[in-house]
Amino acid sequence: MGELPVSGQDTVHVWISADSGDRPKAARQLLRRAGSALLGRTERDVVVGHAPDGRPRVRAGADVLAVSVSHSDGVVVVAARPFGAVGVDVERHRRLPAVALARRWYAPSEVTWLRSLSEGDRADGFLLLWTAKEAVGKALGRGLRDGGLRRLAPVPGPPRALLRPVPGLAHVQVGNPAGPPGLVLAVAVASPAGEVSVLLR
Repeated sequence: MGELPVSGQDTVHVWISADSGDRPKAARQLLRRAGSALLGRTERDVVVGHAPDGRPRVRAGADVLAVSVSHSDGVVVVAARPFGAVGVDVERHRRLPAVALARRWYAPSEVTWLRSLSEGDRADGFLLLWTAKEAVGKALGRGLRDGGLRRLAPVPGPPRALLRPVPGLAHVQVGNPAGPPGLVLAVAVASPAGEVSVLLR
């Protein structure tokens, strides 16, 4: 789905799959695939479990891979990054009262940005911000606790594949790479090692 990363470049690898009614099984399969691809082991050698804080953990022998998982209405997404913490979130495109919801959860500047969009683009704009906030929370290991929805996200803009600095968090970047039709996707990284690319697999 994407180009091969440059060797040694900080890259987030993203796998997307249907869950076929069994989310945990679909997530485990993708996590094993990620571990095999990025740790250079067979899927049989990859152990999938949970860290003490509940986040998913992938390891093969002494090697541990940073991963993140998200689900939405029949879809499972796994992001993995060899160089450090990663977060991912996915939502289905859908209609929703974007400005009303944003007034409840988002910062005034984000509400102003949403209102600047055409009526038809506001739901997607809301979801671009929402998924970015979720992905940042996962990369930080906090989820949306401690006011995560009020944490500022960079306003989405072209090119969507690029990760952008998160306001107030110099060590975190987030972006909304274009995924399969009908999905809104966000990827975040903590402590980026230079420019970070996103590879959809």
